[in-house]
Amino acid sequence: MTLAPPRPGARPSPLIETQPMRRPDASSPSVMTRRAWWLVGLNFLIPGSAQILAGSRRLGRIGLTATLVMWTIALLALLTSRLWPTLFYSLANGAALLVVQVVLLAYAALWLVLTTDTLRLVRFVKVGGWSKAGAAVVAIVGLVLSSGGAVYAAQSLIGPAREALATIFGNSGPSVPPSDGYYNILLLGADSGLGRDSMRFDSISVVSVNADTGAVTITGIPRDLQNAPFAAGPMQELYPNGFEGHVSQTCGWAAGMNQLTNAVEVCQPDRGASIYPDAADQGSSPAIEATKDAASGVLGIEIPYYVFVDMKGFADIVDALGGVDITVLERLPMGGGPAYEGQSVDEWATGWIEAGPQHMDGDTAQWYARSRYTTSDWDRMRRQRELQQAILAQATPANVLLRFQEVAAAGEDLVQTDIPESLLPFLTGLAVKAKEQPVTTIELTPEGAGIDPEAPTADDWALIRELIQTTLHPPTATPSPEG
Repeated sequence: MTLAPPRPGARPSPLIETQPMRRPDASSPSVMTRRAWWLVGLNFLIPGSAQILAGSRRLGRIGLTATLVMWTIALLALLTSRLWPTLFYSLANGAALLVVQVVLLAYAALWLVLTTDTLRLVRFVKVGGWSKAGAAVVAIVGLVLSSGGAVYAAQSLIGPAREALATIFGNSGPSVPPSDGYYNILLLGADSGLGRDSMRFDSISVVSVNADTGAVTITGIPRDLQNAPFAAGPMQELYPNGFEGHVSQTCGWAAGMNQLTNAVEVCQPDRGASIYPDAADQGSSPAIEATKDAASGVLGIEIPYYVFVDMKGFADIVDALGGVDITVLERLPMGGGPAYEGQSVDEWATGWIEAGPQHMDGDTAQWYARSRYTTSDWDRMRRQRELQQAILAQATPANVLLRFQEVAAAGEDLVQTDIPESLLPFLTGLAVKAKEQPVTTIELTPEGAGIDPEAPTADDWALIRELIQTTLHPPTATPSPEG
């Protein structure tokens, strides 16, 4: 390869100054072609290196430094997520995600500048044959893959995650330590699309997460459980024996757990604000706080947090995860039930969920959780718990990342909670541990714990609390004495 002759009297140049990348033989098409491919390849693999070799070293140093920093951050993030997942998730808060989003967009812009400058350095008029167009196309494709990928990550992954965190956890209360070694969360399900005057909870569960091992226990509470005792607080002061003797026909509420919204909000002139004055400021409501106190009184454990799941959003999250796999035990009808007494199921059913293994989309899963006219409420509770476990199994990190946009969008409509964002990283770390363990379920039904929800007694409340304690804190076997 022929080099340009040095200027008379010039001082010896550094080694890079004598290389054909910076001072090529522009009269040789083969030299310029090889140089073009090297510059385009280096710009894609190590942004900034093309400028170090053939252009502005200052711009090259900026690009090369930014590239090395990005690689280092990515490597540290990967190692942290594998070795110290709790620390990794603790950094994934709204402020940190905003910084990551800005950095990715800035790096994408820098890569665009570097690619444009690289195309200038190539000097296509001197490149021979098909490489004139080929090198340009490869450079542009590389720009789309690299810079476009950074923009996609910032806008389609990081952006929705930050917005979802702000929407779901933006109005929550203070963080509290685990109670007796567990984080207990009230899980409520209801259908806001039924045109009801007030929201009645169709599904009531308590999720207990072991603060050390991540082991999960889900306790299903029948929505029609009568006269539930309240934990110490304002509702216990108003109703020391539960709702026994306080049923209101004029306000339209009975003694069941699912009537708490009517009892606390609809029948109160201030919508329950005087009973739970801090509820709204902590991302909750008087009805939800009353349900916490009732569930806490029934189970004998502290329940500081809740998660409310809208059934329409539930269907969206199932679709976002790509569906769930369920083995259906018996044929179930879909539809809102009979329009008049005596109407047969074949007349009102809009479709059927057949028995056997099923891969359910959101709509089918929603009807699977709702269907109750041909089975019992206890069976419906079992199916709801089955779906909860199926969603937990489907929500693997890889699957969530693959469908992140859909999951984040569904999550904003699906969930309301008072879990503080500061606690989310720790709970997420526990969720990783929970994946490795089976979920324990308790059903407070005649078929499950032997409880009659329609006529519970004081002995039943004692039995339930003992069952919860032995499940969450199983007795340690005493070693037998030697000899």
